[in-house]
Amino acid sequence: MSVTDRSHQELHEQAADEAARRYEDSAAERERVEGRLAAGVRFPDSPDALAVRADRILDRGGLSPSAVVADIHREAMDLPDANERIIDLSNELQAWSFLPRGVRAGATVARITLRRDGRELPHGTGFLVSPRLMMTNHHVLPDESFARRCFAEFNAQVTADNLPDTVVRMELDPGTFFAADRRLDFALVAVAPTLDGPPPGEIFGWNRLSVQIGKLVLGEKVNIIGHPSGRLKEIALRDNAVLVRLDDFVHYTTDTEPGNSGSPVFNDQWEVVALHHSGVPKKDDQGRVLRKDGRPWQQGDGDDAIDWVANEGVRISSILKHLAGLDLDPGRRALLAEMGPDTGLDQAMATAPAPGAQPQRTTALPGVTVPSIPEAATTAPMTGGERSRIGLRARATAFGGRQHLVFLHGRDQQGNYPDELRRTWTAGLNRGLTLATLPPLDPEDVWFPFYGTRLHNLVSGRESTAGPIGLDQVSAAAAAEAFAAESPTGSYERLLYEAAARAGMPQNGPATTEGFGAGLVGALHRPLSWLAAKSDLDEWTIATFLRDVDLYLGDSAVRQAVLDSVMETMPTSGELVLVTHSLGTVVGMDLLSRLPESLDPVLLVTAGSPLGLDGVNERLLARGPHQPPRVRDWVNVWCPTDTVAIGCPLEDERWGKLTQLAVPNGRERAHKMDEYLGHPGPAREIRGVLRA
Repeated sequence: MSVTDRSHQELHEQAADEAARRYEDSAAERERVEGRLAAGVRFPDSPDALAVRADRILDRGGLSPSAVVADIHREAMDLPDANERIIDLSNELQAWSFLPRGVRAGATVARITLRRDGRELPHGTGFLVSPRLMMTNHHVLPDESFARRCFAEFNAQVTADNLPDTVVRMELDPGTFFAADRRLDFALVAVAPTLDGPPPGEIFGWNRLSVQIGKLVLGEKVNIIGHPSGRLKEIALRDNAVLVRLDDFVHYTTDTEPGNSGSPVFNDQWEVVALHHSGVPKKDDQGRVLRKDGRPWQQGDGDDAIDWVANEGVRISSILKHLAGLDLDPGRRALLAEMGPDTGLDQAMATAPAPGAQPQRTTALPGVTVPSIPEAATTAPMTGGERSRIGLRARATAFGGRQHLVFLHGRDQQGNYPDELRRTWTAGLNRGLTLATLPPLDPEDVWFPFYGTRLHNLVSGRESTAGPIGLDQVSAAAAAEAFAAESPTGSYERLLYEAAARAGMPQNGPATTEGFGAGLVGALHRPLSWLAAKSDLDEWTIATFLRDVDLYLGDSAVRQAVLDSVMETMPTSGELVLVTHSLGTVVGMDLLSRLPESLDPVLLVTAGSPLGLDGVNERLLARGPHQPPRVRDWVNVWCPTDTVAIGCPLEDERWGKLTQLAVPNGRERAHKMDEYLGHPGPAREIRGVLRA
């Protein structure tokens, strides 16, 4: 056996030993779970975990709504019982899409094969997690040099007619990207496309990983697709129960073999919940691994002789948090961002500081600081010298010179250029106009006040410069604790809890280890986790958005400076069509009380607005829900999966007469303004008051 092969075997054995230790350490919890299962408790998890899981099943199409309604309404059920029944139904009744979605997930799984001494030896399993990246175990690919000796085999399987499929070989490309961690036993490596071909993910698809909670509860079934012992692709389907959930690992009973190392562990909605990495061997009192016949296992017996008592997988959320803290160059950060916004990596990677740059910081608990996470991270390249970051006026001839279309942006735009933002918003509006069969608009006919830089400077001026802690050392909940501590009026925590309550978070019940107060950061972790699970936004975006809203409403100097900045680029007479987004809807409501009499607001559009939260509307200049001053017509457009818009529709009669438009924004784009404007409803309302 070569040194490299011996090292690989040692890593494999070390992973099994550590899995066995964790299995032994969690014996009390496992016995508790098994005892409750034996007593007839179908899912021995907390009420909070069951509620989030049931909601995610319904949101992700994991169960026919008609089946849910028919079953739950057979008898009176309270909410906890209904949640448990939904999860149980999901285990019993699968929509027809379960099978084709499983086929689609299976296409992303490949056999990893090693070249050694002129031979090609099946070595492990990997699966695509982006168009160009594959995930497997560290003990499968311990370093870049070893990865260069391996390649991926897709379609290593039999067809529906039980005939060998056509295998597609693709080389691993660790020079482009390679990251690994021994403790979490994962490796992430780039896969090179075939000559002049598309990236592998465009051929075989890829798994959208998510840091959100609600993907799994104790007692639920999981599925594993892989290449056990190097054989053609196989599946361990649903006869597998989750036993214990640890901080970074999960234990389950599943029929797997050594070649399954690196396989994805799926829930019944075919979401990856864990990276399978090791079996848990049975041991005697002396710590020796035992064979199936009860005798001590010896080198040379082979892994198939071991008495495996359970399996262990690495939680995907733990791997994603580790990746978020890596110090990578821009090219590699961009590759991670391709994994998608549900991972939280597009946010973390886009905001990572450049080499030598000082991170933006905000004060946390005493002696702790955390980075400030922007909501948007698109920065256009410099062209023709330094571009302006001040407000933009429309052409004097726009709409006959007597009508003015004004876009008012939200928070965290300090890194963007107003001209690019104006083009992006107008492009979104023009998509909606096209769908409504109406003529498009020219971006230069739009006013675009810009307060992003001023707000950022005001927020930064409040922040501490004490020793920084990186993303790998602090959570969004820790940042939320800091924001609550420095809230000007002490209202930040109220905003967060009100938003979570309106999103359906149970007001009573114990915390859970799946994301609610699991020893991370106090009380604020629970509402943040709930809001992230209910929406397309991550915890950092939610926490920092509410921080900026709270500062604007609670600090009179911040509010005055923002309003002054907006007024610098506003028309002074004629008819006003004011289109606002996010924090801009709050600013816009205050702005309407300051307009000159010569400016007539004929239409107000609020999109992705937090105005429905009492913690917001009670602190407007005109307190509480109210009809905006002098506005003739008001359209409020919102998306159910946009956390910022929780509290919509605006149903309090004090808001007066307004048009409520609920729109189905694209997944992962719930809060994007160009997505809101791209629907024909709001586009038609805006164009309807503008003269060509």
